[in-house]
Order: sequence, then C-alpha cells, then structure tokens
Amino acid sequence: MSNGLIVSISGPSGVGKGTVIAKLREMLPDCGQSISVTSRAPRGTEQDGVEYYFRTREEFEKLIAEGEIIEYDQYVGNYYGTPLTPLLTMSRGGENVLLDLTVAGSLALKEKFDETVTIFLLPPSMTELQNRLTGRGTEKEDVIEQRMANARGEIESAPKFDYVVTNRTVEQAAEEIAAIMLAESCRYQRRSDAVETLLAK
Repeated sequence: MSNGLIVSISGPSGVGKGTVIAKLREMLPDCGQSISVTSRAPRGTEQDGVEYYFRTREEFEKLIAEGEIIEYDQYVGNYYGTPLTPLLTMSRGGENVLLDLTVAGSLALKEKFDETVTIFLLPPSMTELQNRLTGRGTEKEDVIEQRMANARGEIESAPKFDYVVTNRTVEQAAEEIAAIMLAESCRYQRRSDAVETLLAK
C-alpha cells in the first residue's frame, strides 16, 4: 500500500483555510487532518485537540527539543508547528492528510518531505481579505493592520508552491483542491505497482 498524500494548504491570515479544509473533509470524509500545535490562546469556542493543540510557550519549546515538531514558525508573537507522530501514522496507513500551515511551515515541510503537495490559497482581493479579518471581530485594529502587512509578503511566496487556488467561495476552492488531490493520486509514482503487476503477468 502506498503512503497517503500529504497536502499542505497555506495563505494569508483570514483567507479561509480552516473553512475550506472543513468543507474538503465533508467532501472527502476518509481524509485525515493534521492538527497544528500553537502557543497562542484559544479564540472563542476553540477546543484543545480540535482546532489546535494548545500548549504554553515552555511546553512548545520542549516539543521542539524532543524532535516531536517537524516544522514550526512564529507568527504575531506565537509559535505554530506540526507534530511528527500523528502525521506519519496517518500517511503510512494510506490516509491522505490535510495540513493548515503558515507559508514558512509549508515550505519547510516540503524540504523535509519532498512528496508533500503544497497549495497556496489566495483571497479574491486585498479588500476582501481585510473585510474577512475585520468581520471576525476577534482582533484589534493594530493586529489587523499587521496581518495585512504580513499578507502581502506571504503572497509574494506563492510562486514557491505547487498550486494556487483563489478562495472566491468555499465550495469552489474545496472542489479545486479535491481535483488537485485526485490528479496527484494518479501520478505514475503512486500507480507504479499497478503497471508492474500488469507487466509481470
């Protein structure tokens, strides 16, 4: 059995990564999701082990030292990282895995696992991105301004990704990513066993 796909989705804060991934998991219920670890405090109704694994800064640094974090980044003063064990367990079991990572996180993961499929999620416009951030109602104006400034720099990294999808609607973005995953699963490297089996007969 071949390993499952490792699909890492990135984009600026407020672009809708979490919502698109949730829609994808509705469409592809057999797909797993790697939950990130963060040192930031939960927002609203977020729960530990659901949206993120919430850890203190000291606990996060201990995980780094133990080699349990594949990649990590600091964003607006908080750590975000990908735990090693759950990702490997899912992928080696043949399960496709979705990740919601920072831009730097996706690129670091690609360096360590070359088979990672990286997708950059774009907003329809910068105005729409700002409206989405403001609409959350969870952050002060100065934090939103910082996120908008960061967004421009992150979008400049889009050429380093395998695919780019614009999130005009959640359904459209999820359908495009599902199509990418189907195409990736049909690559020769993933279907070579079928070819070899036929030729051996």
